[in-house]
Amino acid sequence: MDDFEVLDRLLTERRSARGFRPDPVDRATIDRLLNAAQRTPSWCNTQPWQLVVTTAEETGRLRAALAAEAPGGSDLDFPPGYDGVHAERRREVGWQLYEAVGVAKGDREASAREMLRNFVFFDAPHVAILHAPKSLGVYGILDCGLYVQSFLLAAEALGLGACAQAAVAAYSGLLHERYDIGDDRQIVCGIAFGHADQGHASAGFMSRRADLEEAVRVV
Repeated sequence: MDDFEVLDRLLTERRSARGFRPDPVDRATIDRLLNAAQRTPSWCNTQPWQLVVTTAEETGRLRAALAAEAPGGSDLDFPPGYDGVHAERRREVGWQLYEAVGVAKGDREASAREMLRNFVFFDAPHVAILHAPKSLGVYGILDCGLYVQSFLLAAEALGLGACAQAAVAAYSGLLHERYDIGDDRQIVCGIAFGHADQGHASAGFMSRRADLEEAVRVV
């Protein structure tokens, strides 16, 4: 298998894990993951990302802290709404996921319960809290987006599951205080990671990608 085939397989087979086994990842593997992600390219090589990575014990304490406090808002503006094809894709992936985990359309209680699994990190033993300097603006956030992709692909290559979570940023105030993240930085997202539970109901779910004709115009 050549290098492109390896990359194509990782991109094709990677999925957002929404069920994890409780056993933690050993530190040597976490270091391999982080060292690989650290090679991410960035604007002017600024490398604006910084992470807080929790041990399994701290992940448990963070779950409890989130459960005890209401969301305080995000450092970044969430989209005010979705329309057109973006709304269609959002609805499609949402219902595909809910169907996979047995949530019927119209069951608001069950869908709300599933949404709240974001804040227990889908039972992952670890979470990476990603933050960036406010001063770098949109380009710092763009670089962090590249970092997230590197992290997710490195996790896949190591046989781990991972799920990038914008929802975690809704607790930015708590995260700033708990992890001594200065006001000059902004919480971008969390990434839950660990050993994926292949027996979880969501494990067979794979989101669809648009055809090239929908995304690319050659001129």
